[in-house]
Amino acid sequence: MVHPWLASVVGALCLLALPASAASGIEQLRSFIDSTQSGRASFEQRVTAKSGRKPQEASGTMAFSRPGKFRWTYDKPYYQLLVGDGEKLWVHDRDLNQVTVKTLGDALASTPAALLAGRNELERNFELREGGVEDGLSWVDATPNAAEGGFESVRIGFSDGMLRGMVLRDSFGQTTLLRFNSFERNPKLDAAQFRFTPPAGADVIGDDVKK
Repeated sequence: MVHPWLASVVGALCLLALPASAASGIEQLRSFIDSTQSGRASFEQRVTAKSGRKPQEASGTMAFSRPGKFRWTYDKPYYQLLVGDGEKLWVHDRDLNQVTVKTLGDALASTPAALLAGRNELERNFELREGGVEDGLSWVDATPNAAEGGFESVRIGFSDGMLRGMVLRDSFGQTTLLRFNSFERNPKLDAAQFRFTPPAGADVIGDDVKK
């Protein structure tokens, strides 16, 4: 099953490729809102629990098209797909043959994914601070103004004007580290990848599903 805050991660994970001319982390974020309409990359994810048990590792690919459309695919250690079509968030767990659907706004409000929506969401929903330079990356610290998003803090790292990493700490005491590779800024993307139809026979659950 998908962790309850995983959907919120996706918008943030589907966001950020930034112009090389931006001087600071916060300036890069603001420049992104103005100039980046789409992107895609591969990613590596490492989740560390508060208990200190062995970290969980995963990898896959992502793509986004503003506003509100994204595709987040886990390829390893097992397949899982999240699709935002601009109105709804679809989460497909192939092993369970289960699809979860939520209203996109409800799933992403007041979380890092709000960055994906553009306009004034960044300034309205987050407190932003310069995070300094660490591991060769320039970091921005973003703290959600509302607690219901499930995150305590988010760090976003850049190098050479591109998104390179994120560190997300959630209300369950888990830390998620993401590293992005081969980031493409403003590629031409097939609109079909941001649409989802539940597979035949799948169990579809969610607030928007008619009983």
